[in-house]
Amino acid sequence: MIGLIGGTFDPIHLGHLRIALEVAERCQLDQLRFIPGHTPPHRAQPLASPEQRWEMVQRAIAPEPRFVGDRRELERAGASYTVDTLTSLRRELGADVPLLFIMGADAFLGFQRWQRWQTILELTHLVVTQRPGYAVDEADWYRPRLAACVAELRAECAGRVLFTEVTQLDISATFIRERGRAGGSLRYLLPEVVCDYIADVGLYGPGRLAGS
Repeated sequence: MIGLIGGTFDPIHLGHLRIALEVAERCQLDQLRFIPGHTPPHRAQPLASPEQRWEMVQRAIAPEPRFVGDRRELERAGASYTVDTLTSLRRELGADVPLLFIMGADAFLGFQRWQRWQTILELTHLVVTQRPGYAVDEADWYRPRLAACVAELRAECAGRVLFTEVTQLDISATFIRERGRAGGSLRYLLPEVVCDYIADVGLYGPGRLAGS
């Protein structure tokens, strides 16, 4: 099985990596692909350039052999829609490989507003991560799709929804960018190699504004 985690990764941080590792372990993934988005359709443009964000992802995931970077959204013009990415992956991997798209509970609550969300469920399973003690209320649209265990995901290539508790580190890319602009240290929020890269290229420092 192959896991997929997307985002702007502006920058990638320990919260992203911890969730990815726990899902990879629980779901016994063969591979987990990090897919940086080029142009997010519903948020401000990233501060870091596509190549800078790709470099940070590559440095962050290097120690874990199951983690792989995937450039397809960076190389595709226009907005980065998940359904287009999944369609591309299906053409590449075939119809029989189970795909697991990882998203947080907050994103899942708005999933029905995603571009062609029904088609997404034809292309991948959803693994919804949530903090311990937090539960999303069941809704009619996905109740028949609920998976009770990972084995049910392995038995099909797409279409199921699995909820899993993960260690939620209270870190966000927004907080990191704001702390950097205020001149604060970013140590212990990101992998050391990503901190070093940010310092070397002068990202997120005082006076930097989104889109500058």
